[in-house]
Amino acid sequence: MTYSVQFGDLWPSIRVSLLSEQKYGALVNNFAAWDHVNAKLEQLSAKDFVNKAISHWELQSEGGESAAPSPASWACSPNLRCFTFARGDVSRFPPARPGSLGVMDYYLMDAASLLPVLALGLQPGDIVLDLCAAPGGKTLALLQTGCCRNLAANDLSTSRVARLQKILHSYVPQEIRDKNRVRVTSWDGRKWGELEGDTYDRVLVDVPCTTDRHSLHEEENNIFKRSRKKERQILPVLQMQLLAAGLLATKPGGHVVYSTCSLSHLQNEYVVQGAIELLANQYSIQVQVEDLTHFRRLFMDTFCFFSSCQVGELVIPNLMANFGPMYFCKMRRLT
Repeated sequence: MTYSVQFGDLWPSIRVSLLSEQKYGALVNNFAAWDHVNAKLEQLSAKDFVNKAISHWELQSEGGESAAPSPASWACSPNLRCFTFARGDVSRFPPARPGSLGVMDYYLMDAASLLPVLALGLQPGDIVLDLCAAPGGKTLALLQTGCCRNLAANDLSTSRVARLQKILHSYVPQEIRDKNRVRVTSWDGRKWGELEGDTYDRVLVDVPCTTDRHSLHEEENNIFKRSRKKERQILPVLQMQLLAAGLLATKPGGHVVYSTCSLSHLQNEYVVQGAIELLANQYSIQVQVEDLTHFRRLFMDTFCFFSSCQVGELVIPNLMANFGPMYFCKMRRLT
């Protein structure tokens, strides 16, 4: 009922897509023999949607067709390769296997989950925090950029942290984990502003949410159970506290990306606007939302975006491109 009001005529299409099989992307593991992995995925007729989009943009710029901003201003995180099948192609990737270097070749994930990491725009030597890191797909993607001088990966749930550790061990060689100084913790993310304020160049705040697609298909521990009603109702408060903590942990001039896999504007735009007001009123800290219009244009061949977000971007499920939902909003801490 809520979403039919929020999305109007789009809702029946989103609903049927959510109930249909999800599409995946294969994130290439740069710590494996990645050129061999690339060739293997190309043989399946999959395409690297990241580099395809960037190459297309560069061609347009060279042809003078576009008054698009320079890469520095939208600055996708580098070195990420993620293969997807074309629109309307519902082929599946085979399960990932260990390659010749002893680590897994690729990681299967909703390709839309890579967008918050791309939007974060990592630069070499960045000190990075993934505040709600488990189960680990986005943490793995952050490491794939090769930009993290330090990476703190945190999640309150110890069982979910165990899954994160397992992914890091399967995909990232020990010496890389040590060199990148990957620190895995299980602290209350809401307290991060007090623990390590003004510390990080880039912070990803991928908060617990109603996980709309997962909730439709998984009965166990479902957030929509009657017994979890209170927890569900206070989710936006928790989300706002986590985003505020992420912003406080960022250096002035640093960037934060907030993300959810929910369609709900109460968990998306409202949380962003609430956290920005909270920082202005309680801490006199100014935060600016970054415009991601160009970023949306860059990837609209692969994903279906909702055109009416007040702030940030939302990938909506569509039968031809059944990724998401994935909401993400990029912010810059000014003071």
